Amino acid sequence: MSQYRYSPLSPGRDSIRLLRLLPHEDETADIQCELFEYSLPNSCKRTHLYDSLSYVWGNPEEKLPIFIHKLKFDVTVNLRAALSRLRNHSVERILWIDAICIDQANQEEKEHQIQSMAKIYGQANRVVVWLGEAADDSDLAFEEIRIARGKKSANSLDSEKIQQAVLALLQRPWFRRIWILQEVAAARNVLIMCGFKKIDGYVFCLGVDSLKDFYEARPDLQGLIRSVTYLIREAIFRPGYSMGSSGRSSLDICPLGELMDMYHAHEATKRHDKVYALLGMSSDDLSEANLLPNYRDPWEELLQRLAKFLLSEKISVETWGDKEIAAIKSKGCILGKVSSVLRDTALDDRQSVDVIFKNISGQPEYMGVQRWTLRPSAKSIRDGDLICLLQGASKPAVIRLCKDHFAIIMIAATPLENIRMEEGYIEWPNLLQSAKTFTRDFLLFWDWENFPKKFQDPEEYEMLIRTNDWVSEHSKAHREGHLDKATRVWNVALILGDLEEYKEAEER
Repeated sequence: MSQYRYSPLSPGRDSIRLLRLLPHEDETADIQCELFEYSLPNSCKRTHLYDSLSYVWGNPEEKLPIFIHKLKFDVTVNLRAALSRLRNHSVERILWIDAICIDQANQEEKEHQIQSMAKIYGQANRVVVWLGEAADDSDLAFEEIRIARGKKSANSLDSEKIQQAVLALLQRPWFRRIWILQEVAAARNVLIMCGFKKIDGYVFCLGVDSLKDFYEARPDLQGLIRSVTYLIREAIFRPGYSMGSSGRSSLDICPLGELMDMYHAHEATKRHDKVYALLGMSSDDLSEANLLPNYRDPWEELLQRLAKFLLSEKISVETWGDKEIAAIKSKGCILGKVSSVLRDTALDDRQSVDVIFKNISGQPEYMGVQRWTLRPSAKSIRDGDLICLLQGASKPAVIRLCKDHFAIIMIAATPLENIRMEEGYIEWPNLLQSAKTFTRDFLLFWDWENFPKKFQDPEEYEMLIRTNDWVSEHSKAHREGHLDKATRVWNVALILGDLEEYKEAEER
């Protein structure tokens, strides 16, 4: 049988394809569909009568056929299962599904459509989340989540079995996929499906939050789950998406640096998508950033451009083609040190940290302990972490000492409140403008790969990167570009001296 071939979309930014899923009374019958072109206006004031599917593609090597206009079209096993569950016995359904509605072999179309993802999901009547077929007592987990909403579970019967079922459900691949963040953030209405079970997205979030005791011993799982539940809960309060000058649609949730800090641990088949999947939620003006989707760009160049956009064009960045790690060299200064960390789970897992600040030039009265409230981050802040400002950067970074270099914990730490001064309050941008002396040389590693547990112990992390030769190997290979070992240790000692930690500085 002949394979289905795409027809090009009409010129213009509004054109998308929609899938018409034809009904059938026999659940085992072949999946029959039709594709048609549809225009989405640049208005977010209304929704359209189609559902967008949020799912995990699954193994690309394992495929099953469906039929589009009676021509064969191969899809992954997981998508075939979703279509089977979505198909009605007598009424056709209109859907948008990326693997079918975008010609995946057409790179130009794919890059163009990705810029409209916020609009596509934001104007859908509903976003349907497909977690996969029923397995590992997922029906039991769904029922427990449904009855637990707004209160702690009172079901002590088979509590261990229930806990294992809920944990198994929350560890499904969908929760780790980076593209799903934008998909549910844009949604006005979310329906979550697993096998034959269905639950409203808001009810799901309430239930999962009530069952947080089930996964409190899993910090890696906590971050993934809370990032999803937060976005689903808050979506109904967002005004919609905006359109940039380049035609890119965005939800304007927060700046790109904060998004990277929160979500870089999520997974993507292509490394590029760990950046591109977050652009549609960014409130930054990206028109001059050279970060718009282009899969022909080498990954190492994209990561370099991202680091310079988030920090400063003045920094020096080195990256490697097969790694999600950037070595950053820059002048900078230390603003303070974290003295304690609190976590307020009632505020969407935001982090409250007490910071002991050193005097900032031009602000002699500003010294002492300040409490910051920060957005959640993929890497947890710890007591003893440092607050630094790199030359040319608009936001401070949270960094962690690792012998002769520093690891970046948050690349764009943005307090959610103004800073208390003796004579009142001052906004952060105004305070940072007072820091004009950048005398110290910093070597920092922004590492997305060694996450999350290995980042919690500086000694463990130090051993890990030594094993991978990230400092030693590349300092030898690029001795002219990187500081040698003795100079790096000396620079760290000077920075510790700025913090008046003279004993540790002498030991180095």
